[in-house]
Amino acid sequence: MSTRTIAVVGSGYMGGGIAQVLALAGSKVLIADISEEIAKKNYDRLIEEAKQFVADELFPADAVERIEANLSPAASIEEAVADADFIEEAVPEKIEIKHDTLRRISAAARPDAIIGSNTSTILIGSLAEAVTNPERFLGVHFSNPAPFIPGVELIPHEGTDESAIETVEQIVAETGKETARVKDSTGFVLNRLQYALFHEATQIVEEGIATPEDIDTIVRTTFGFRLPAFGPFAIADMAGLDVYSFCYASLQTRWPERFATPESLKELVDAGKFGTKSGAGYLDVPADRTPELVAYRNKAYVAIKKLMDELGPAPIHPAN
Repeated sequence: MSTRTIAVVGSGYMGGGIAQVLALAGSKVLIADISEEIAKKNYDRLIEEAKQFVADELFPADAVERIEANLSPAASIEEAVADADFIEEAVPEKIEIKHDTLRRISAAARPDAIIGSNTSTILIGSLAEAVTNPERFLGVHFSNPAPFIPGVELIPHEGTDESAIETVEQIVAETGKETARVKDSTGFVLNRLQYALFHEATQIVEEGIATPEDIDTIVRTTFGFRLPAFGPFAIADMAGLDVYSFCYASLQTRWPERFATPESLKELVDAGKFGTKSGAGYLDVPADRTPELVAYRNKAYVAIKKLMDELGPAPIHPAN
């Protein structure tokens, strides 16, 4: 069981979810907001949410007791961060608000306390300007809804200490989530990919090729169906990088610049590295492991389909 003290500054939907996750993992967590009243109100909401999550079998049976034992509202930001080992800033996505909050955190926190920001879009280097001892600062980007999405982006800026990154990796691992390190760049990785897909989807709608409903169906039942098990590079390696190269050439008959063949793909294909069938590609999966990979893939897809059938369709359309 963790003995860390953690502060989450900003106790709304994202910050509150992050606080639940950290408290469930055993850390002592203080939440703070623009007033003690709001922090207390959000604390009460988080306890009621946890009760519902237990009833829905989304949280462990003892989750409410664990959260009540480990989570507390603080009277102020300063009180919350004073003794914290790690502080997660989760205030609204405006740089002025984040700068003001990070200055308050820096002034009241221990000089060795690690500070993370849950920003999804703002450059970490820009936010670091408001942090005293910025070497202890990095992006720690949870996804919505924080209790249930397992991935967390870690985004150090150029001056972040390696020890700070490693400590945060350990804190997140204790919650059962997975981390990925990415460089400080506009959009990071998650939103750069997410918005690229959304942009292309809107183009298809605007061209009259398919409706939003049909596009959603295609995404979730075809290539999107693979994504819980495999990322885009594993999918490309299994499909065959030479096949990808041919498909790019086809797309270029209409959009030569928009779908220009990536240089890395050209280099691999020219070198005869076609993915799993050749034993080398983006991920260099040995050819003799291909049968094992295919067996895993098939098992995963059948399991995902069974799960989706059990859940039934999402309640997106109005009830008849």
